[in-house]
Amino acid sequence: MTIGKLTRVPLREVWKHEAHDFTVWLEDNIDVLSEALDFDLANVEREKSAGDFNVDLVGEDANGDTVVIENQLEKSDHDHLGKVLTYLAALDAKAAVWIVARPRPEHVKAVQWLNEATSTHFYLLQVEAVRIGESEPAPLLTRIVGPSIEARAAGETKAELSERHIVRRRFWTLLLERAKAKTKLHSSVSPGHYNWLGTGSGISGLGLNYAVRQHGTQVELYIDRGDGDENSSLFDRFHAYKAAIEAAFGAPLEWQRLEGKRACRIRHRIDLGGWRDEEKWPAVTDAAIDAMIRLEKALRPHLKKIKATS
Repeated sequence: MTIGKLTRVPLREVWKHEAHDFTVWLEDNIDVLSEALDFDLANVEREKSAGDFNVDLVGEDANGDTVVIENQLEKSDHDHLGKVLTYLAALDAKAAVWIVARPRPEHVKAVQWLNEATSTHFYLLQVEAVRIGESEPAPLLTRIVGPSIEARAAGETKAELSERHIVRRRFWTLLLERAKAKTKLHSSVSPGHYNWLGTGSGISGLGLNYAVRQHGTQVELYIDRGDGDENSSLFDRFHAYKAAIEAAFGAPLEWQRLEGKRACRIRHRIDLGGWRDEEKWPAVTDAAIDAMIRLEKALRPHLKKIKATS
């Protein structure tokens, strides 16, 4: 059996002009594009007006929804990406197909992001011309990026995380503002978007932290000096005075040596609400601030002893 060698042909040797040659050819051979997209295109029209612009091709999918097609027989660029977005808005299209000779990495990433962040379906295809031996040149359309269930799920997850970060920052902003009137403990701390916010205790690796969950908060002494054995030893020094510390705090504490992990913690949980319970934030933050003040006061004599001997 003789096996031929596939060679690439310069696109401009096959289609000299993008609009007059390639777009016309694609309109007449729309089945080639449909095969690359994995869905059928119908009622394809060329040079359809979209405001002050003309879309290369406009068609419909099986549901009758509008699909815009933009061709570029060159390396992808920002101008054509902008055109694709403009056409989508002008024609209220449900899908966009951008065909390019060479997709730039930043545009691949942009189309991936659009599939994650919007309900519109975006496709980025690479067009090449190939031949085997002395055969006639043939089109090769390769799907570089397209919509998927995984991309949509990733986008929803990112949106949820973004919302969570925004809401947590607002929670920490309120807590720090209300704390200023009662303590200087976290006065030098800025609100962040993580689920915890902390300050030093005066000893390296021992932090006085707030933490917030969806429906709960907590205050804690978090012990992590980088060495598991040292952390456990420090935890045990505090634990030796458990009764006195809890008496000074005014309530039982959770003593978590966290066996098998490097860090240890001493914490108090507050079940009044968390970052999802915005109507309860004033009460939640006040309770957390009060607990933090009491925790630091209860631990202060023992922190001083450790600092003096370290």
